[in-house]
Amino acid sequence: MPVHLLEEEVVTIRVLAEKGQKKSEIAKALNVTEGTVRYHLRREAKGEVDGRRLKSRKVDPYSEVIKEWASDREGSGRPINVRELYEDLILEYGYTGSYKSVLRYIRHNFPKPKIRTYRRVETPPGAQSQTDWGEFKDIDIGLGPQSLHAFVMTLSHSRKPAVIWSHSEDQLGWLSCHNAAYRRFLGIAAVNRIDNLKTGIAQGAGAWGKTNKVYRAYAKAVGFHIDACAPRRAYEKGKVEAKVRLARLRANPEGQVFDSLEHLQSWTDERLDMWSRKAVCPITGLSVYESWQQELGHLAPLPILPEPFDIAVTRPVYPDCMVYFENHSYPVPFIHVGKEVEVRGCAGKVQILADGRVIKEHPRGTLERLIYDPSCYEGDGDARVIAPPPLGSMGSRLQEIMDMAVEQRPVDLYAALAEVAR
Repeated sequence: MPVHLLEEEVVTIRVLAEKGQKKSEIAKALNVTEGTVRYHLRREAKGEVDGRRLKSRKVDPYSEVIKEWASDREGSGRPINVRELYEDLILEYGYTGSYKSVLRYIRHNFPKPKIRTYRRVETPPGAQSQTDWGEFKDIDIGLGPQSLHAFVMTLSHSRKPAVIWSHSEDQLGWLSCHNAAYRRFLGIAAVNRIDNLKTGIAQGAGAWGKTNKVYRAYAKAVGFHIDACAPRRAYEKGKVEAKVRLARLRANPEGQVFDSLEHLQSWTDERLDMWSRKAVCPITGLSVYESWQQELGHLAPLPILPEPFDIAVTRPVYPDCMVYFENHSYPVPFIHVGKEVEVRGCAGKVQILADGRVIKEHPRGTLERLIYDPSCYEGDGDARVIAPPPLGSMGSRLQEIMDMAVEQRPVDLYAALAEVAR
């Protein structure tokens, strides 16, 4: 049975035959059988037309609707979105044909969309980093083969990469990997371009997306601007995409055995350092390592990086000097009563911040629902807040007894407290 050829291929057969080329040569050029070439030349000679072109299609009655739909979108400069058109025909006009039928109609009746170009931009030193994830399977870090996630951050100017391994891509993993990458760069680029993952962009995508509030708080603390690339625009973060591929080529641990995640990380750091000393940065003509050394002077100094956190909320400080978070009450220095503080849920601890500074840390997720810290009630007040009244004699003695080791506490606690009451 002859192979179905595109109209352009049938025309090619006719033109080559008219120029005297042998049927076997035509068949070889088009990667078809010689019988297929003879079949189409015979049909051409008889003036036969493909009967399928004469058959009506389910989409044909909607031709006027499609023309109007296409003209409404012509001014936007965007190509016709066939999937959107197909769904519109179903919902608005009861179309029952296939998507491919609509696609063939558009290809036959409308010109090909214009080729979309994009501008290549090279960023100055210290201006931008790009960040993405890659997943690697069958990595053994002492517990048998498993999947691990590679966080890849690249300095756009020097092409210096950092690859950080993580068990997950959750919020804590996302921020922990940021910290580890920045420590390897020894500085902070002004802008970090990311994809539209939920740990970075909570809703929407690109410039119109809503930034994840935890990530926004982290970026503010570290000192960089979040720049989400537009959806389906991989070339907008092509440098980090290339480094994800680099990780697969130069630092791919799949099929190897490591003692631990730390062993894998040190192996990766060593491999990438070797690569950066040999690879050439296309902008400077120097090695990636030398280009990074020059870029260091343009990076913001490495700050004290915040503890990675997966929750960041604002809470009021109540008159009893407590803030409420995750069904727990945490004490705060009394001077902050009546204000709002930022509470961050970190790995194993809760950090409370005021004016961007950590003012208190407490263990997270304890069995105790109320955490007590008497130091939060000490100190002098100011023009806004009066210091809490000091402990009385009874309260002071009770606190002393509580602070004693169990074996040192008085046998008769009631008698010891009664002495104070006299």
